[in-house]
Amino acid sequence: MLVLGIETSCDETGLGLYHSERGLLGHVLHSQVALHAVHGGVVPELASRDHLRRTIPLLRELLANTNTTLEQLDGIAYTAGPGLIGALLVGSSIGRSLAHALGIPAVGVHHMEAHLLSPLLDAATRPSFPFLALLVSGGHTLLAQVDGLGAYTILGESVDDAAGEAFDKTAKLLGLPYPGGPALARLAQDGDGARFTLPRPMTAKPGLDFSFSGLKTQVRLLAEAHPAPEHRADIARAFEDAVVDTLLIKCRRALAQTGLGTLVVAGGVSANRHLRAALDAAAKNEGFTVLYPPPELCTDNGAMVAFAGCLRLLAGERAGTDCGARARWPLAELAAASGTSVLL
Repeated sequence: MLVLGIETSCDETGLGLYHSERGLLGHVLHSQVALHAVHGGVVPELASRDHLRRTIPLLRELLANTNTTLEQLDGIAYTAGPGLIGALLVGSSIGRSLAHALGIPAVGVHHMEAHLLSPLLDAATRPSFPFLALLVSGGHTLLAQVDGLGAYTILGESVDDAAGEAFDKTAKLLGLPYPGGPALARLAQDGDGARFTLPRPMTAKPGLDFSFSGLKTQVRLLAEAHPAPEHRADIARAFEDAVVDTLLIKCRRALAQTGLGTLVVAGGVSANRHLRAALDAAAKNEGFTVLYPPPELCTDNGAMVAFAGCLRLLAGERAGTDCGARARWPLAELAAASGTSVLL
């Protein structure tokens, strides 16, 4: 099965082609960073309009790059939620209309499931079920036991800001440009990790939930006490250390609680070098396996949507007759696949 994936949930327009036997054939991506930078954050209406402008040209580019025609497609997957509703409706409308015109099935993909499954794109390193998943992005931070496609048990999640959101807000406190998360991570590379220490929230008591909003307050107080520009890198390093240590502590705790030996890490923050180094070192010392998507597939992209959509289509799922988009869609509400995918 050859599946086209369309991702338009927020501020990146991504398209990908995944073949059930040949793997990922290609993907293209347009980032709206420059469009939103002047506003200091994503403007939903501008995001929707830009998706509308970019999706069809990107589709033409992807088809040309992969020497593929529309008539060769066997199915179309689009991100159905969660996300910005206007942006989601662009991908949903284009995907469903194109599928109808071609006489092929369409399926709506859960954005978080697509991220969670993205490390499985490489068949050579694909883990067997069950495994532990850490989804860590701008909108979500959670730990889940994955027993199969759609069979997710949420073990812990953020009670306030997600880790990526905390990165962005902390960067803004430090006067860094949009997008703040990557800018803060770059600044932290020059910081002295021994200069300042911030708390590791919600690690002193049992449980697997996360809370990162309090770290922003701690950073603000630290920045007010040390306002000189030369202290910014040390403060950024202290914040990054606190987030990475917290994620590592919770992952260790979840692995021990479940008895699982494989950890899959996905989402935009999974590209963070400091986090990967800490998890890799722990995996080597403690005997568990950790897997990530390639760095270019950590952020929103069409490849992960095409892959997740291919799995759902092979399991017999098809889009219904509703609008096909949900701004809010908890992962726990996602239905398990009715059949066993030949890919997994």
